[in-house]
Amino acid sequence: MKITDIRLRLGRGAEDGGKLKAYVDVTFDESFVIHGLKIIEGQNGLFVAMPSRRMPNGEFKDIAHPITPELRNELTDFIIKKFEEEKVNLEAAAATTAE
Repeated sequence: MKITDIRLRLGRGAEDGGKLKAYVDVTFDESFVIHGLKIIEGQNGLFVAMPSRRMPNGEFKDIAHPITPELRNELTDFIIKKFEEEKVNLEAAAATTAE
């Protein structure tokens, strides 16, 4: 499966140093989408959290996730790259409007 689209929505407080940076929707082969991934600022930098739900015992369980480490790495790298590009575009747009 090939990643054909990534859509980002900034999380609340992302600009103010909040840990949740963005929500992500990923489309594969222009025919299958997964909603609800999150880009989070952790102790070791940015990481991608898979969509999850809270179980009755309070634990969170992933709803959808890659089976292989290779796919997880590819997906994470693709998403973080897109996020960094969007961040640069937003900063450039903000600088342009401030002038």
